[in-house]
Amino acid sequence: MTRAISRRNLLQAAASAAAPALLAQSRKRNLVFILTDDHRYDFIGALGHPWLKGHTPNMDRLLSGGVHFKNAFVTSSLCSPSRASILTGQYMHAHGVMDNFSPLHPQLATFPALLQSHGYRTGFIGKWHMGGDSDEVRPGFHHWVSFRGQGEYEDPQMNMNGSRRKVAGNMTEILTGESTRFIRDNASSPFLLYLSHKAVHYPFHPAKRHESLFEGKPVPKPASMLYKKEYYEHLPQWVERRRYSRHGVDGLFGHTATFDDAYRGYCQSLASVDDSIGEVMHALEEKRLLNDTLIVYMGDNGYLWGEHGLVDKRAMHEPSIRVPMIAHCPDLFAAGGKVDGMALNLDIGPTMLEAAGVPVPDAMHGRSLLGLASGKARNWRKDFVYEYEWEQDYPYTPTITGLRTEQHSFMQYQGIWDISELYDIQKDPGQMNNLVRDIRVSHERGRLSMNVPAGERKQLVDSLQTRLQQILALTGGDPRRSGKGSEGDRYAL
Repeated sequence: MTRAISRRNLLQAAASAAAPALLAQSRKRNLVFILTDDHRYDFIGALGHPWLKGHTPNMDRLLSGGVHFKNAFVTSSLCSPSRASILTGQYMHAHGVMDNFSPLHPQLATFPALLQSHGYRTGFIGKWHMGGDSDEVRPGFHHWVSFRGQGEYEDPQMNMNGSRRKVAGNMTEILTGESTRFIRDNASSPFLLYLSHKAVHYPFHPAKRHESLFEGKPVPKPASMLYKKEYYEHLPQWVERRRYSRHGVDGLFGHTATFDDAYRGYCQSLASVDDSIGEVMHALEEKRLLNDTLIVYMGDNGYLWGEHGLVDKRAMHEPSIRVPMIAHCPDLFAAGGKVDGMALNLDIGPTMLEAAGVPVPDAMHGRSLLGLASGKARNWRKDFVYEYEWEQDYPYTPTITGLRTEQHSFMQYQGIWDISELYDIQKDPGQMNNLVRDIRVSHERGRLSMNVPAGERKQLVDSLQTRLQQILALTGGDPRRSGKGSEGDRYAL
């Protein structure tokens, strides 16, 4: 009898001890996604930026308490295509948002809509930007705070759940206030907060308290910014010509700002975004949600600050396609982790869905980053396709289809007679030695691989084009964009 009582008591005690753990596992995890416009990968104090040390304490806190994806990229370095890839987990050629005017088709599955259908309270606060000047409430969100197009930094016109009104104040601070209110109002139910900042998009406009930051500091300039005729001999002609455009250092933003002033304004605006991150984290702490909430922070694309004489994004050069990406959730990951595997904008949707216990649709091309962050991922990607479609408003950047591998960056330009670009990133991270600088496709059907002399370089180009062709075919793209011919080409004429 004594043994039976003891056993019963033991089982009851074990059940009582397990109850909180079971409750924690069954409770749906809250999710916060913070997206900053045009934030390139290395502009954070803790990552060594000389100006921003001490001025991004909250980004630094995310890094020290979370996981840093050191090799995070976008598959198209332009606002709307990248944002559509984040929402759908698909390449640009699949979701169809090719520029900053195309709307996202309302029937495409997005991770917020899937979370909403599984009981999440979903809120979108900030810049949507897909569909021209429309700020209409989009599917998948219970709560909507947005604006037309790029919006304004000061006293913006806002659409708040279908009601438009002018709101006094700075845009970054307005979006922050709306976000912390959403957290406090929905703390008792599982929620997704999608905070999409206008900052740090040009014209840079920080909060007033940051307007005097970095005054008098010498602006760092990359070695490839200085004009040298011999340097441009290894680059396509369009890169040199873009130097004098709105998106180059010698035509900067239509001559509306100096390089130094623009650079300073960019960094000042980042300080304002950092304050916003701190307030969001504080709101989660107040509700005792910070440890078990998955926060993911990233930029929607990178940014060129003088590299190759360029500013802005669009190009496939490294500063344009690399972004900061941090995941913070103490209940999921050990603090201070650093991940080398390639993380993409395509991976955000699958990551959020897995964290919520929601199945990831087969149509999504990305993969959840949770396994990568915890060191449990197997057979992780080693390459991805990059796409950019020529824009009428900015015709000096051509259509680009490229492949980024762990070692090489390969860029091809459709519709122009120019050289391609191929770099060994491991040996040449600054992309100063174009390995196909001498190959102009002036004959042999204009195909790069058919113009490269036999040898190791030809084998490399062939292998890159073959892999590019494979990924395009597997994801519903046009394999011809790979530049690779077929065995039957010789019979076509």
